[in-house]
Amino acid sequence: MTLSNPFGLAGSGLGLRRALLPALKNNIPDSIAFFEVSPENWVGVGGHLGKQFRSLTERHRFVAHGLALSLGGPAPLDTIFLSELKQFLDHHAFALYTEHLSFCSDEGHFYDLYPIPFTEKAVKHVARRIRQTQEILERPIALENASYYVQPPQAEMDELTFINAVLAEADCYLHLDVNNIYVNSVNHGYDPFEFLRGLPGERVVYGHVAGHDLQPSGLIIDTHGQNTIEPVWNLLAEAYRRFGVFPTLVERDSNIPPMADLLIEVERIRDLQNSHRLYLSTPDLSEVVA
Repeated sequence: MTLSNPFGLAGSGLGLRRALLPALKNNIPDSIAFFEVSPENWVGVGGHLGKQFRSLTERHRFVAHGLALSLGGPAPLDTIFLSELKQFLDHHAFALYTEHLSFCSDEGHFYDLYPIPFTEKAVKHVARRIRQTQEILERPIALENASYYVQPPQAEMDELTFINAVLAEADCYLHLDVNNIYVNSVNHGYDPFEFLRGLPGERVVYGHVAGHDLQPSGLIIDTHGQNTIEPVWNLLAEAYRRFGVFPTLVERDSNIPPMADLLIEVERIRDLQNSHRLYLSTPDLSEVVA
């Protein structure tokens, strides 16, 4: 079972994109219990757009999911950005900040997320940077298990062992992306359910589902540009069975459909959560003797 959520999150959510603002201006559907944004897209935004955003954060629960901190990178952490980020999180009373377990910069930004070598040295390096981030932000953070397309060089351990080692060394939370587990399982040939069961459920604070693109070669690219497929929904259901129900949201970054279509997936999360709450609260009568 998961920890009692220390961030006040619950239910089903949606990744907020600017294209969705008009549809949300006058009404927030009941199925959306919280929103997620990438702070890099909103820090310093003012004017009419900034006011729209502020009106939403004043009335609804938000989490921040970073893209550019590069926790696994070799260059020093961008402490100027972290200071700006702290002001942003404080100003909007964000419930939580999460980042990818990956790197995206050295002397400049690569505009993509790359895997960190699965080594003991990298575990220590990333954990140290997580602790530094938490000290500057004055709040705990969570790490998302990231998708990747080439095996990291000089690996000393597998992906699951690496993730668990970083979480333990840094003593931080897990942002569980079940689509990324599925994508990596197909691209790198492992059992996604076995991988999921090996994660520390007590550290999960919230989750993602998303769609992806299948290439002619059979490679899956984590684009967040399609509907979530059934194997990913099945993996989410297993996560609820294994760890208990945790807050979960839909990511959609491209080919964004009308709000009504997005809400079908948000509502599917809500229904899945409700069914698993009922299942977990129903006593097992199989061993009751009349």
